[in-house]
Formats: sequence, structure tokens, C-alpha cells
Amino acid sequence: MSTSNQSGGMSHSTIETNNGLMIVLMLIVLLFGGLVEIVPLFFQKTTTIPAPGLKPYTSLQLAGRDIYTREGCYNCHSQMIRPFRAETLRYGPYSKANEFVYDHPFQWGSKRTGPDLHRVGGKYSDQWQITHLNNPRDLVPESIMPAYPWLKDTPVNAATMPSHMAALRKVGVPYTDAEIAASVEELKGKTEMEAVVAYLQVLGTTSK
Repeated sequence: MSTSNQSGGMSHSTIETNNGLMIVLMLIVLLFGGLVEIVPLFFQKTTTIPAPGLKPYTSLQLAGRDIYTREGCYNCHSQMIRPFRAETLRYGPYSKANEFVYDHPFQWGSKRTGPDLHRVGGKYSDQWQITHLNNPRDLVPESIMPAYPWLKDTPVNAATMPSHMAALRKVGVPYTDAEIAASVEELKGKTEMEAVVAYLQVLGTTSK
């Protein structure tokens, strides 16, 4: 009995006394579990087909998103509204994966030093957003958000936009040749402030 049991497979004592082997087996289990959880999502229509009315970002909105990311806004602001009553009462309808099909990478997160921004589009006027970005304390005295006054004087870097949009098209964003070709002209004379405001004003508007 003892001989057959030892030859029939790896014993618990062997695994428990071999740290290297245990780590390898744990990694295999985690990898398999992760694949089982994640891979099916790529084949669900709710995560791969755009929400009704969803459009790719315009060149100005895309430039604003790049600046938003560059300045680290996502470190304090989530773009994920959780499906709980308190969340939806405060922020609006909860976030759905198909609203972010054209986001690479998406800006979901758990950090909320500042409020969630997923449904901020259209909530305030363009001028409110400009004033807030220039100096948040002009509108919210207790705000700890840093000011971004240089955005209003910094022109958008239009030269990189065609290659950026072309790269996004390769991963599924349906930009046309005409849209890519026109992007530089559309950004001519635009400031980074205008770009960020354009991006903020479109967030969450698809499902409103």
C-alpha cells in the first residue's frame, strides 16, 4: 500500500516541504483561475460592442484625454461608478464596460481623493471647468486639487495626433483616414485647457 501510494502521485508532504515547488504550483493555479475569470469577458457582447450612441473621441477630446493622463488626474479621480444605491444617487448611472470600448487604457480605478468623473460631462459649463482647472479654490474653497494655470497658455501638440489615432485604429477604434488626416488642422490654435475641457465634457454623456 505504501509503495503504490508514493508512486501514484505527488504527496502533500512533498509539496509542503518544498517552497519552490509550492510557489510554482500556486502560480499555475492563479494563472488558470485568472484565465477562467478574464478570457470569457473578451467574448461577451456587453464588453466588446460599443454602447448605443458611443463615438470615438474627436481629436480635441483625445488630446484632452492625453493631457488628463499626463497630469495624473486619474490618481485622484476614478471614472468608475459602482452599482450601489449610494453611488448612483451621488454620481448617476453606474459604469458599464461597453461605454469604454474606445478607451485605451480605460480610466477606471478605486482612488477618490476627488469626486468620480465618469458622469461629469455637461454637469458644469465650459467656463466653470476652465475656472476650476485654473484655480480650484476659486469655486471650491476647501479643495486640495492643484491648479493647472499653464494649460490655458500651452498649445496642443497637434503633430503627434495622426500617428496616435492611427495606432488606436489598429486596436479597434474606428477612425477614418479623413478623420486622421484632418486632426492636425482641427487642433491648430487650440490650447491644452480647451482640450481637457472638451474631454471632461464628453465623459459619461452616452448613457445620460
